Amino acid sequence: MSEVAWRKSSFCAEASNCVEVGGGEDGHIVVRESTKGERVLHTSRERFRVLLAAVRQGRLGA
Repeated sequence: MSEVAWRKSSFCAEASNCVEVGGGEDGHIVVRESTKGERVLHTSRERFRVLLAAVRQGRLGA
């Protein structure tokens, strides 16, 4: 995989166990846990939008 510019939420502040998101090849989104950077999830932009909408609406449970 080419070099990814990883970003994490401002809510993470100084925490070390955050979710990081970046732009992957072919316009896909890549997601990883900051403490386990070798494990990377690849998904489409549309599926990522659906996930974010579910999180924002509280549909994923606690």
